[in-house]
Amino acid sequence: MKRVFAGLASALLAIGNAQAALDTAAAEAMMKKDGCAACHAVDKKLIGPAYLEVAAKYKDDKDAAAKLVKKVKEGGSGAWGQVPMPPNPTAPDADVKALVAWILTLKK
Repeated sequence: MKRVFAGLASALLAIGNAQAALDTAAAEAMMKKDGCAACHAVDKKLIGPAYLEVAAKYKDDKDAAAKLVKKVKEGGSGAWGQVPMPPNPTAPDADVKALVAWILTLKK
């Protein structure tokens, strides 16, 4: 019985750590690793919008996380101008979800 609880506790700890919020350094490292930094920056527009702008645009949208995860994975156009966002189907789902969650916490 103790082994069952120990195993369950370890699994929950691992899940909790995977869902933990990113800090800025971890988020920026993930942006570089997954290619996001080629088009986006936290505080200034590059090819795509600044993440601060994204956070401000979606701040009152309760479905923002799901919408943005979908947009990152599938790509899109028209929301931020003429340049379309290419799809990123190979970006790990966990990375995309963590980055989107982090972006939505940003404030100007």
